[in-house]
Amino acid sequence: MAISSKKAQNTALWGFCLSLVFFVVSFLFGGLWGIGVLNCLAWLLLSGAMVWLLLLIQFFNRSAAEQEKLDKLRLSSALQQDTIFTGGAGRASIFEQAQRRLAFFEKWLLPSGGIVIALVEIALGLLLLQKFAGLIEWKVQNPLLGAILMILIAFVCFLVSRYATGMSSETAWRPLRAGGSYLLLTAFVAALSAVALVFAQYKYPIGLTILEQAVPWALIVLGVEIILNTIMDVYRPRVAGQYCQAGIDSRLLGLINEPGGLFYSVANAIDYQFGFQVSQTWFYKLLGKAILPLILFASAMLYLMTCVVIIGPGQMGVIEHFGSADADMGGRQIGPGLAIKWPWPFDKVYDYPTDLIQNINIGFVEDDKKKGKLENNLLWGKEHFKEEYDLLVASAGAFIDKKQDGTVPVSLVRANVPVMYRVKDVSAYLYNHTDSRKMLETLCYRELARFGASSTVETDEKAIEKSLLGRGRMEASRVLRQRIQKAADDSELGVEIVLCGLQGIHPPPKLAEDYENVIASIQTRQATVLDAMAERNKTLIELAGSAEAVASLYALVSRYSRDKESLTPEQDQAMRKEITAMLELSQGQVFQAIRQAEADAFEKAILAEATGQRFQGQLKAYQANPALYKRIERLKMLEETLVNVRKYVVAADSKDAQVYIVDLQEKLTSSLYEGLDIGAELQNKK
Repeated sequence: MAISSKKAQNTALWGFCLSLVFFVVSFLFGGLWGIGVLNCLAWLLLSGAMVWLLLLIQFFNRSAAEQEKLDKLRLSSALQQDTIFTGGAGRASIFEQAQRRLAFFEKWLLPSGGIVIALVEIALGLLLLQKFAGLIEWKVQNPLLGAILMILIAFVCFLVSRYATGMSSETAWRPLRAGGSYLLLTAFVAALSAVALVFAQYKYPIGLTILEQAVPWALIVLGVEIILNTIMDVYRPRVAGQYCQAGIDSRLLGLINEPGGLFYSVANAIDYQFGFQVSQTWFYKLLGKAILPLILFASAMLYLMTCVVIIGPGQMGVIEHFGSADADMGGRQIGPGLAIKWPWPFDKVYDYPTDLIQNINIGFVEDDKKKGKLENNLLWGKEHFKEEYDLLVASAGAFIDKKQDGTVPVSLVRANVPVMYRVKDVSAYLYNHTDSRKMLETLCYRELARFGASSTVETDEKAIEKSLLGRGRMEASRVLRQRIQKAADDSELGVEIVLCGLQGIHPPPKLAEDYENVIASIQTRQATVLDAMAERNKTLIELAGSAEAVASLYALVSRYSRDKESLTPEQDQAMRKEITAMLELSQGQVFQAIRQAEADAFEKAILAEATGQRFQGQLKAYQANPALYKRIERLKMLEETLVNVRKYVVAADSKDAQVYIVDLQEKLTSSLYEGLDIGAELQNKK
């Protein structure tokens, strides 16, 4: 049984009327309520109405051609039964007019109508882009009523789209897919517009802004596609009995309207190339039925994954709620870890490494070829970097005296100052300034210029704390870092200055030799002064342990000498004790000399007393036995004076002829006769 085109004609008529009515409603209410997206939807509905009009004319001609075929068959049957009449073939040719009109329409008018629709869509898209580029200011009124209207349009268009797309599965009704695709796009845009209008009610118009730009671009893309499809259709070979897809049947919308059609086309291509019937396999049939739910499920999952935010270690994130990072508007900062937010585009997240130490080079530009190399970095007479900038610093004469020769009391130096920083407040760093890094670099240059104007390069004793070439460099680094940090805080940059290194403070290479001569003479003078101070401190330390102790002791002794006559005995004794205690604490040469004098005095006093006591004892011993006392004293004298002399004790009477010598001194060497008993041998001989 042949499928009649009458039903498709009625469907096209309903689609045309529905699109036309919704176009009028959207256009009127869009202008009345000031809703720009309704105006965009109206022109999209007008494009769809034009497509439905072409389909209505096409199926009307098809219905006429089918009726003509039926009439022709009836005429042929009548001619076979009655052969009396003549001219039957001429009457039959009358019934071929509708078929010729159908062929002419599908060959010429349908492509031409598609071109007209494409041009209208492109023109509408460009006009809408100009309208929403600021030429027309839309003031949204009654957004909730607009959302209800959008939901109604989306629901009705979706039902008719599904119905028309279902009918297009039949080959004879395949052109209905073009109108169904346009209605499905209209339903999709209307649904998104309803959601955007609901958010606009709560002062979040970002959805409307996006749709007001997206719909015109969609019209332009569809128009360009129709033109390309029409051009390619001219060169496509025709096969008898095979459906030829018209230019108005969008391939892009077909992927959304019938996702399985893409796989069907791929399967047909594989069938043609390899001879394998992919479209007949169970896997393809299952995939064709489940592809749309799978795509929707995957799309929904991917979209919901935008609600999950993972911030890595050492990073901070900022969530923008409807384009605002303010806490009052729903924005917030998040730290490392997992966080949940509204899906895109309601919330957007921006992460930034807060633990990363970043570097800004102040006063010089590194050469990429020599980056990281330290060659010649310590030599004043050579260039160190690709570019170096001169810095004006004050001369020591500005702090000592006014120069009389008219010379400006300034000097030129080159300062290589790497500034290292990290971000501590992501919101302030990202939103308070257009380019926070450039702003920080500008502040560093400003503070360096100000600091140079109040610093010196000499090491003069009156400006030694401000010297950049001397001891003041470490202090200068600390002060400069504090100034840059304060400037950054005042500008609300949200950064922390970690290091401000004065790695290279040197004169320009052409002036290096003159600087070296001046610095050498100043350093020689300073070295002499420091040596004298060191000798002074050494002497004071030797005297009283430390220079501070000498100063305190000198002040105390001076006060005691000045007030000695007016002091009471108790005060005099107290000050003496205080001086003594201070001397004991100092442990220097002064204390040692005093202690030595006290020891000598004590020794002499004790020795004199002991001598007197010994004399009294000697006197008593002499009185008791003068002869014995004299003999003992004589022997003691001999013992003390003849310490290293060998002494012999002879115990004999004057009448004795034999003398016995007793040697009581220890023998140093052994005698030759030691061990020989000569007396025993003589006795044996006798």
